[in-house]
Amino acid sequence: DEQNTIDIFQAAAPATVFVTQKRVVRDLNMRALEVPAGSGTGFIWDRAGHIVTNYHVIDTGRARGSYAVTLFNHKTYDAVLVGGEPKRDIAVLKIDAPADELTPIRVLDADGRIDVGQKTIAIGNPFGLDHTLTTGVVSAMGREVVGYGGITIRDMIQTDASINPGNSGGPLLDSRGRLIGMNTMIFSKTGSSAGIGFAVPVTTIRRIVPQLISTGKVEQIGLGITFLDESIAARAGIKGVIITGVAAGSPAARAGLVPLRQTRDGGILMGDVLVGIDALSIDNYDDLYNALERYKDGDEVRVRVVRDGAVVSLPLTLAVID
Repeated sequence: DEQNTIDIFQAAAPATVFVTQKRVVRDLNMRALEVPAGSGTGFIWDRAGHIVTNYHVIDTGRARGSYAVTLFNHKTYDAVLVGGEPKRDIAVLKIDAPADELTPIRVLDADGRIDVGQKTIAIGNPFGLDHTLTTGVVSAMGREVVGYGGITIRDMIQTDASINPGNSGGPLLDSRGRLIGMNTMIFSKTGSSAGIGFAVPVTTIRRIVPQLISTGKVEQIGLGITFLDESIAARAGIKGVIITGVAAGSPAARAGLVPLRQTRDGGILMGDVLVGIDALSIDNYDDLYNALERYKDGDEVRVRVVRDGAVVSLPLTLAVID
């Protein structure tokens, strides 16, 4: 087992990189200086120079600055942001480095299994200490965790491999050195490792990264609706998504969904409340977003709405929403 860990590190470390975001500040003489604004880990996706990391690593809450990626050979390259999906905490950067300096990460096959109890290996840059290795096991699968931007990320991998600040964006590997997830966050009152870490699963990475590389964004399948803030719905004791608007020509419009509307005298007429898609229950926006991820453009579904106190089932054809 010890030799296995050594072999995996030696093979995967060259595919693991240090990611920094820089911002420009002015000194007392008004000279422009670049200073670090955030840092984390990433991994090399291909020999074209695409780097995968967490969205929160490259978006520090300030105006976006420039990015830099440091390779295993300690060479640093400027990077550009190709695209990001904050709802899944995934971003792709690109560097202009010679192909012979780039070692892409090995990725678990599409039909590969991830089982509770199997060995996990995390490589990252905790507290700026480059290429640190920790080991553990898959503690659980299918965890739901509130991620970046308050969106619940489902199907997360839970591991007890030590994940500390700076590990974000690094690879989580199996006993054959294949990518099974991307280290994303820890549960800890102190912000340091407490034995409960989470990783975005490789299935999600496989689906999102090629889209970001191709178009810079993730194709969003949707209904073409706007909806009431869920906190207002919760205060009113209403479960489901209260539809406040339906875009002309959208799937929702073609299906005949009815939005909340105002009467001439200033009153409010309740429209449809979306409570389900096929067999899936929809209690809030998180449920809707995660349900729509299961489908593709052109899929035919049945949506369930509460209309005038009764549940109505309507056929609807999903489409890409700009």
